[in-house]
Amino acid sequence: MNLADLTATELLAKYRDGSVSPVEVIEDVLTRVDQLEPQLCALYAPDPAGARAAAHESELRWRDGTSGALDGVPVTVKENIATRGTPVPQGTAATALTPATEDAPAAARLRAAGAVIFSKTTMPEYGMLSSGVSTFHRLTRNPWDVTKTAGGSSAGAAAAAAAGYGPIHVGTDIGGSIRLPAGWCGLVGLKPTHGRIAVGNPYAGRAIGPLTRTAPDAALALQVMSGYDPRDHTSIPLASDVFEVDVEGLRVALLLDAGVGLPVDPEVTAAVSSAAAVLEKAGAIVDPITPIITRDMLDGLDRFWRIRSATDIAALPEERRAKVLPQIREWVSTASDLTASDVFDGYSQMGAMAAAVGRVFTTYDVILSPVAPITAFPAELAYPTDDPGKPFEHIAFTVPYNMSQHPATTVNAGWSTSGLPIGAQLAVPHHQDLRALALADYLDTHRADTRPWPTL
Repeated sequence: MNLADLTATELLAKYRDGSVSPVEVIEDVLTRVDQLEPQLCALYAPDPAGARAAAHESELRWRDGTSGALDGVPVTVKENIATRGTPVPQGTAATALTPATEDAPAAARLRAAGAVIFSKTTMPEYGMLSSGVSTFHRLTRNPWDVTKTAGGSSAGAAAAAAAGYGPIHVGTDIGGSIRLPAGWCGLVGLKPTHGRIAVGNPYAGRAIGPLTRTAPDAALALQVMSGYDPRDHTSIPLASDVFEVDVEGLRVALLLDAGVGLPVDPEVTAAVSSAAAVLEKAGAIVDPITPIITRDMLDGLDRFWRIRSATDIAALPEERRAKVLPQIREWVSTASDLTASDVFDGYSQMGAMAAAVGRVFTTYDVILSPVAPITAFPAELAYPTDDPGKPFEHIAFTVPYNMSQHPATTVNAGWSTSGLPIGAQLAVPHHQDLRALALADYLDTHRADTRPWPTL
């Protein structure tokens, strides 16, 4: 196997016994990037020279016994997670390209652990799309089928992970932006408990988390990035959960109908139902449940985010506003029609969504659902609906956990007839992030249909 395809846990074991060097690994990763990047367009601001230097330094630490928890492991970081010296365009040509003055908390923790951050990854316009469409970055594509989207807004992170640009990739999630691309690319993608990983510039629902090929790698990355940081007032101290789960007797709520948004593809329903059957066979108690959220909740969230985005864009100089993606400009153009009451009600609906999730966890240990109602859609579309007036019809399974601040992770549950990955989502009570990943690992290792990673 190419060293670029080894998991982080495998790499660390080989570094430890001296059979492989971080220098060899980064060369294989950079070779993979050279081969596939012209088709995938997953990276932003790659730094091969810096990566080679960091790998050499890691090799020395392994020799003298001072290695860190991720020493020598290749990692990418989404472009909206600041890294010192690199501009943060947020996926749009409307942003002034000012280099960041310091690493964001997650990037700083990765570096402190010895990770080799060799590149940033792409994202769509302001992170407000579940695709790779951007006025700044080239269009990111899905390694399983380059005519399809890798998802978004952690588009490049998902494409890079599926293509084997090293084992650990870090994204952000405010409505599904880790889990949707992870599901469409066959990955494990974790949106942690809110505040578990400090984001540096927090706001409602925003989280940082890993996208990886395996749950143990996601758990490793989570543990390295977790913890309080004074730059993020919402961040929390290290949690004490562990990477283990007892499936027998686990109370599982099976949610196959979000109650709002796009209808669920029958192939998606079948794949998630098969995951439920695996848990039931192992002794879990699986109960179908009715929808958690309502049309009013999703529409209220739309109103709040629309006015927030419109306010940000209105603050730009006129010449920069004109550079914003037309679909985003069309979406926010109706913000002026909203009253203060509309916006307040929208914010309240976000709270109602959180309360609705909380009620489910008074009875159940896990909520199992699709990640998305559909498989990956054409790469060129900004939205699966191709309608800026209906931008959130595909996030009804994911966004509730951003509002409720619960951890939720994805795992591959099967494949469409055309060979596209189908993701299942596992949401759990607060601070049980590692337990969710352990359950994802259980499903991953008990899946009947396993396939090799795409090579294009």
